[in-house]
Amino acid sequence: MAPSEVDWVEVAYAKPERQRVVRLALAPGLSAIDAVRASGILSECPELDEGRLALGIYGRKVEPGQLLESGDRVEIYRPLSADPRETRRRLAAEGRSMNSRRRS
Repeated sequence: MAPSEVDWVEVAYAKPERQRVVRLALAPGLSAIDAVRASGILSECPELDEGRLALGIYGRKVEPGQLLESGDRVEIYRPLSADPRETRRRLAAEGRSMNSRRRS
């Protein structure tokens, strides 16, 4: 890597109405929770409880203390609004599928 290149990480959080992605310079020893704090997303989104965050890196769940590498994207996960298994069961009982629900 050239000396002028900056290592970076991203922190992402998506609400139903919008997505927020913040790019940060990677500091040595930066953890997933450190990046979330530095992103400012916690103060922008009061519904997030730092002590109960579910975090991942590119779809793989990680602990808050996970050390980051250049190019990592820390994702803040929201709880599901509905259990997908229960939704499938309900739709099957109605004679519909998940795909047909989206088209109606």
